[in-house]
Amino acid sequence: MNVIKQKLQFEERLKKRLQFICKFSKSPPTFINGSIRKIENTNLAYIEPHKVIVNGITLLVFNYSDDVYISNLSKKIKLSELETYLKERVNS
Repeated sequence: MNVIKQKLQFEERLKKRLQFICKFSKSPPTFINGSIRKIENTNLAYIEPHKVIVNGITLLVFNYSDDVYISNLSKKIKLSELETYLKERVNS
C-alpha cells in the first residue's frame, strides 16, 4: 500500500486576509502548507488543512473557506471573528 502525498498551495486571497488580521492583532503568523494524501489504486484521500501558528496557537484553515479551526476540527470560528479571538487570547 503506497500513500501519495501532494503539497497544497495557500490560496493567495486567504493568506493575505490572515496576514492582515494577524497584523492588526500584532501577532506574526507562521504558515505551513497542507497536503492531499491518497492511497494508491483506491479512491481514498485525505485533505490535510493548512496550519497557521500564531502566538503558540495552531489554526487550521482550508482554501476557499471562511471558517478557522482552533487546534483541531472540533472547534471553529468564522474568519471575521479571528482578530477578536487572537486579541482575547493575548490579553488573557
